[in-house]
Amino acid sequence: MNGLSDVRLTLHSQELAAGQRNDARNLMRSAPSGLSLWGLFWHRRHTRKALLTLTPEQLKDVGLTREQAREEGVKPFWRI
Repeated sequence: MNGLSDVRLTLHSQELAAGQRNDARNLMRSAPSGLSLWGLFWHRRHTRKALLTLTPEQLKDVGLTREQAREEGVKPFWRI
């Protein structure tokens, strides 16, 4: 599993910042279904670390700048 499939975490946090609804279904949308709370935390930590390792070409493919990737990648796993 690589970080490219989970860049949705970044995009989801941008949607929340833009004022979209903040309910439980939206919070879990970017993670695989059936995760426990600890599973969700592990998933966030793993994918955020992977986001920090993407090359400039990979970031361009997913439509993120290095700054956006770093901003999402350094968030603690408990933050959305």
